[in-house]
Amino acid sequence: MSNNDIGGEGAGPTEWGEHPHGVGPWEQEHDEPRPLGSEYDTDLLDAGDRRNVVDAYRYWTREAIVADIDTRRHPLHVAIENFGNDANIGTVVRTANAFAAQAVHIVGRRRWNRRGAMVTDRYQHIHHHETVADLLEYARAEGLTVVAVDNTPGSVPIETADLPRECVLLFGQEGPGVTADARAGASMTVSIAQFGSTRSINAGVAAGIAMHSWIRRHADLSQAWP
Repeated sequence: MSNNDIGGEGAGPTEWGEHPHGVGPWEQEHDEPRPLGSEYDTDLLDAGDRRNVVDAYRYWTREAIVADIDTRRHPLHVAIENFGNDANIGTVVRTANAFAAQAVHIVGRRRWNRRGAMVTDRYQHIHHHETVADLLEYARAEGLTVVAVDNTPGSVPIETADLPRECVLLFGQEGPGVTADARAGASMTVSIAQFGSTRSINAGVAAGIAMHSWIRRHADLSQAWP
């Protein structure tokens, strides 16, 4: 059971007019005639583009941005359990967008706090699964290896783990971590090395570390934005 979602209706609360950076109207910023490509948004060309997007996507429509990212997405999926309405999901979505993950999967509650995503959910494929079993079935059907990320006995240090290229990195909610069902259904569990007094690190931070570990191993760094 899953559905695909990219954003909601209309502009997000932080997408229009609140970023100090960006560009003004095309004629104000450029000496050459305005571009005529179908990827450009005439309203943004007229009024300027203050959205939180890289320069390569300035003045582009949201649909054009998503279509372009779709040509470059990585075979990396990220899943997070949402049985307690975890506030870290927005951070996970934002980081997944930065690394061009194929999709983010939310397991459990359908509703989640989008504030931390900083409107990046409008450019990121998001699936919902009612249960862990549904997520595992999706992964099997798509040929994806499920890798749980949790500091538990028997886990493999992510610093030395051989992360599969086509995989789902699965995270538990803040506090309890990955559920027993998720851990049992995963092909492997990896942990993040810690050296201080805290028992665990923030789930959003852990997701960023794990995603970057995958990027370092599998991504073509020449394709990253300058």
